Amino acid sequence: MKSLYHLPLLFIVVSSLALASTSSADSHEDFLDCLSSYHPEESSSISRVIYTERNSSYSAILESSIQNLRFSTPNTPKPLVIVTPLNTSHVQATVHCSKTHGLQVRTRSGGHDFEGLSYVSEVPFVVIDLVHFRSIDVDVENEEAWVQSGAITGELYYRINERATNLTFPGALCHTVGIGGLISGGGYGLLFRKYGLAGDNVIDAQLVDANGRVLDRRSMGEDLFWGLRGGGGGSFGIVLAWKVKLVPIPSTVTVLSVGRTLEQNATQLLHRWQYVAPNLPNDVYSVVSISTMNTTETGTRTVLATFTSVFQGSANELMTLMQERFPELGFLRENFIEMTWIESLMFLTQLPNETSEILLDRNYRNTLLSPSFKAKSDYVRKPMPEIALQGLWSQLLEDVATTASLNIISYGGKMDEIPESALPFPHRKGTLYKINYNIGWREEENSNPQRYINWIRKLYRYMGAFVSKSPREAYINYRDLDIGRNNNDGRTSYKQASVWGRKYFKKNFDRLVYVKSKFDPENFFRHEQSIPPRFH
Repeated sequence: MKSLYHLPLLFIVVSSLALASTSSADSHEDFLDCLSSYHPEESSSISRVIYTERNSSYSAILESSIQNLRFSTPNTPKPLVIVTPLNTSHVQATVHCSKTHGLQVRTRSGGHDFEGLSYVSEVPFVVIDLVHFRSIDVDVENEEAWVQSGAITGELYYRINERATNLTFPGALCHTVGIGGLISGGGYGLLFRKYGLAGDNVIDAQLVDANGRVLDRRSMGEDLFWGLRGGGGGSFGIVLAWKVKLVPIPSTVTVLSVGRTLEQNATQLLHRWQYVAPNLPNDVYSVVSISTMNTTETGTRTVLATFTSVFQGSANELMTLMQERFPELGFLRENFIEMTWIESLMFLTQLPNETSEILLDRNYRNTLLSPSFKAKSDYVRKPMPEIALQGLWSQLLEDVATTASLNIISYGGKMDEIPESALPFPHRKGTLYKINYNIGWREEENSNPQRYINWIRKLYRYMGAFVSKSPREAYINYRDLDIGRNNNDGRTSYKQASVWGRKYFKKNFDRLVYVKSKFDPENFFRHEQSIPPRFH
């Protein structure tokens, strides 16, 4: 018999691929048999929520909530099976059978993971899509609500507003963000300077763990409950529902939005904003959106900085405040627009405002956003000098960056009052603002997006001198695999994972590793940036 060393390399490669393909197919069929037999009395119901590539609706289900088309190409790895559970036992069965047959599980609520980790994997995997887990039960009297993880934030806002216009939940600005992913990363929004993060306002949760047990806050204990609210999705189990605290809002909020180009002193205004915005009252959400545009005079490109504030109160109050704190901006009375809380969400995301029912549309695609993109994040603790901003502008004015944008979100307020260790999310006191970098491209460019990705990586390197250090902090819900990743085999060391883990969680990473080691020591729930157990 010939040694393998004497066989043609091509034969070995083809044979290995064939064996891997056969193994995956076998696991796939065994997995489906397992699902049917897990609860024989429910085999007919679970069969209605299982989709494989043999199903005509498989592609439609898979693509239904892919928010970044960078991960919707012919070469993107696809799940062997998609399960859209209708009840808890369907989730338990999928966890049990995936574990038994060596398949990885990815859980999707809204599909907004910036690196596609809720529906893409390099190893054979199953997607649990929580699209049917979206019930919302609002308790106005106790100012609480139970919301399932598959609901989008728009659905939650709409259902609360149906019952009480003076209450809401401090969730995300974008209405199609899934509740499960939002809270798993801490979750910020228009009200975070007044009430903290979404995760700060969660009072209970229902989880299916790696052993298929259904746990609530009392049965899981405080360590795991802590880890779920900011430790990132996909590490500890599948959260089916959250009990959240509702917060009061006034009948009138005011939006101020003023755009300034470089020729209108945008550089000096942004430099000044760094000192003003973090010290504004908690009732103010402040963001500066940076993009480029063609000037009408010469047709050359310039930088546009749009200064936006959302105030929980009247136009007169906000105008008085801004005259005192930021008169340099130069605004008019008509720049201050009064509206309801719901209207402010729709206004800022430029949704059609004929009816708030648009908030219920989980498949809505904002045409202002690029279908494919790469994003990164930073936190800033010291104001950037004007010369640094000028260097930033030169990068944004490069030809490749016409679809690039930055959002600079002011911190301070309530965030300064909550300890770094309250949740895994550590970006609290001393943070002036967060930066979200984004560059997009057309779907037809997905085959070769590297020039855009290279550009944003170059920008990120440039910004390193002006942002937080040791670690250079990043936001877990703006997932970025450039900052580090785990091994696909699940055997990632603490040292390797801490490269990215410290950036997202700082010192809280150690406690997250402890929680993972205690509740999922076999590392069943894992992905490229999941928390590893300590001994791995």
